[in-house]
Amino acid sequence: MSGHRTGPEAQARVVIFSRAGCHLCDEAREVVSAVCDAAGETWQEVDVDADPALVERYGEYVPVVEVDGVQQGFWRVDGARLARRLARPAGRGQA
Repeated sequence: MSGHRTGPEAQARVVIFSRAGCHLCDEAREVVSAVCDAAGETWQEVDVDADPALVERYGEYVPVVEVDGVQQGFWRVDGARLARRLARPAGRGQA
C-alpha cells in the first residue's frame, strides 16, 4: 500500500519534516510522493512548527527527509537517491 499518512499512529518508512509556506517543502513533497508511489511505500509529513523540539532540531533545515528513522537529506530531495534507498529493506543503511 502506498500513499500519504497522517496522525500519530501513522507508520511510514519515509517522513518529511516541513512547515507551511516553505517552497522547498512543496518541491520535496512532490518528489517524495512520486518516488514513494512508484516504490509502493507510504510517507508521512510532520509540521515542525507544531513542536518546539522539532523547530529546534530541524527549523533551519526544512524540508528534512528521513527513511527508516535515518536522515537522508535536507533542503532538496534527490529522487534517484531516495528510490535507491527505498529499494533496500528497512534498516539497511544509507544510499
